[in-house]
Amino acid sequence: MKIFDYLEKYDYEQLVFNYDEASGLKAIIAIHDTTLGPALGGTRMWYYEKEEDAIIDVLRLSRGMTYKSAAAGLNLGGGKAVIIGDPKKHKSEELWRAFGRFVQSLNGRYITAEDVGTSVDDMAIVAQETDFVTGLPGTSGDPSPVTALGVWRGMKAAADEVYGTPDLKGKVVAIQGLGHVGYYLAKHIVEEGGKLIVTDIDKEKIKKVVDDFGAEVVEPDEIYGVECDIFAPCALGAVINDETLPQFKCDIVAGAANNVLAEERNGDILEEKGILYAPDYVINAGGVINVYQELIGYNRERALEKANKIYDNIKKVIEISKRDNIPTYKAADIMAEERIAKIGKVRKNYIPR
Repeated sequence: MKIFDYLEKYDYEQLVFNYDEASGLKAIIAIHDTTLGPALGGTRMWYYEKEEDAIIDVLRLSRGMTYKSAAAGLNLGGGKAVIIGDPKKHKSEELWRAFGRFVQSLNGRYITAEDVGTSVDDMAIVAQETDFVTGLPGTSGDPSPVTALGVWRGMKAAADEVYGTPDLKGKVVAIQGLGHVGYYLAKHIVEEGGKLIVTDIDKEKIKKVVDDFGAEVVEPDEIYGVECDIFAPCALGAVINDETLPQFKCDIVAGAANNVLAEERNGDILEEKGILYAPDYVINAGGVINVYQELIGYNRERALEKANKIYDNIKKVIEISKRDNIPTYKAADIMAEERIAKIGKVRKNYIPR
């Protein structure tokens, strides 16, 4: 890929490659935009087959964080980090401390947290080397429950638009990915009287959801074609693509995964098929809402209150979509970009520190 062409196309600020021989660390940090504040975004550890895949992932994820924070009304920019490696094999104290030193070298332009393949305990080691890490044990902790709360609330807003009621009782929700967020989302749905069809590549995670909630299980490649009301992608991105789109038999797509549209035109196709898409970075903002509260003085009730308002944010996206006669993914971009533009004008005046 032509990296500088990509950076120019989407107006990125910085892409940093970090290597440490002693620990074997291979990390990439992307900072997309800091108009609203420092770039906050978690660290993902994944065994990427190609280095280019890792670069594309961190760029897409960091840009998504800019829009996520803007749409959620937070004073944060967008950033992300990826570490190339198997999270079950390659973690070590020296790796996390080396990563922490690289984060510290950015002097607050980037603030990290846990993400796919990492944990709050990993971040506690990172914190030994940097001040710019959040979501630590004993503070706001694991953001997954708050992320799941926001997704559930956004799902209800989408259901209200499609079915005329936010009630999920009797609705069939197909969840792809049963990590922390997927599990807590399943809990919300079952407690409301919904039914679950689930899948994951991890058999232990499947067993826990089946034991706790009595979910129906399908193979990973079968989840796209199941008969359901709502499809909830809660694993990795790009799952809505040319191959999966023809399989969908749902009314709504609403889940916790980032960058679920492989290409923007896939959002257009969802619109054409009459499937309401709850834009990922709007509906899954609960996690960043939670860790942001830590930065300003953590208050659990305030974090939950803000996450509950994701219902209203999804409603606003739908209103813009109707007003401008555009797909919801474009409406979400407009909502985020308008805030960045307005606050950017306010912040143009130099204030000495």
